[in-house]
Amino acid sequence: MTVPRTLSLWIPVVLWAGLIFGLSSIASLNTGTQYDYVLRKTGHVTEFAILAMLLWRALRDELPAFFAAVLYAASDEVHQAFVRGRHGSPVDIGIDSVGIAIGLLLLRRL
Repeated sequence: MTVPRTLSLWIPVVLWAGLIFGLSSIASLNTGTQYDYVLRKTGHVTEFAILAMLLWRALRDELPAFFAAVLYAASDEVHQAFVRGRHGSPVDIGIDSVGIAIGLLLLRRL
């Protein structure tokens, strides 16, 4: 049985968004090291770079992929505002947006 093309394009997007949602649901993601802040922000950049790449693969257009990823980043911060031990931050949306841009630029280079 073959998977329809639309599903093969969107299932990775949905699964990755689900992973981001799941990580955002964890009350505390501290490493306990002095590098915790840097590691968490690097995680933001990486997870949203990958989301942007997957969205571009599904949409085949950079601008809608960028805006869809930023919208998801904003919704992720709203979600975190309701998770005990977490908080939503506009700064994190900016950090996520940097990751989104990096992901799309990497695709352009490849």
